[in-house]
Amino acid sequence: MKTLTIDIRKAEPADAEAIADVHRQAWQGAYSGIIPHRALGAMLGRRGGEWWANAVRRAASILVLDVDGTVAGYATVGRNRSRDLPQQGEIYELYIRPEYQGVGFGSRLFAAARQKLKSHGLKGLVVWALEENAGALDFYAGAGGRDVAEGVEVFDSKALRKVAFVWD
Repeated sequence: MKTLTIDIRKAEPADAEAIADVHRQAWQGAYSGIIPHRALGAMLGRRGGEWWANAVRRAASILVLDVDGTVAGYATVGRNRSRDLPQQGEIYELYIRPEYQGVGFGSRLFAAARQKLKSHGLKGLVVWALEENAGALDFYAGAGGRDVAEGVEVFDSKALRKVAFVWD
């Protein structure tokens, strides 16, 4: 019997291509039919391996979910960007490859991201999710988040509502 290794660690420059692949797959799975096709393609095109390598080198707080040597997910975290919400920390992105979804890896990565923010002394947490992304809304509500605010993101002239979930 083979033992599966699961590790959540700080991203390294060597992870950049794999993170870009997770980003592409997860965004296509989550946002096809929600974000206009052209806007989605442009966003995916901008965030390839070199973009992620630069993000890692700039010391951005990026965690990767490593499942038996495969980068299966990532999370980016930092200070809350919304002046209207008192929570200090924010998870900017949390994505898992589609084939690794639904088995608890997202919850493990979410917990590690929260712990990372806490270790930096940031109290409270906010996460934004597009209102049409039912999977994300269910995930964050199931993780105990409170839906406290709404906003709008515009993609190719299409306004999409987003929801803020918070944890104190």
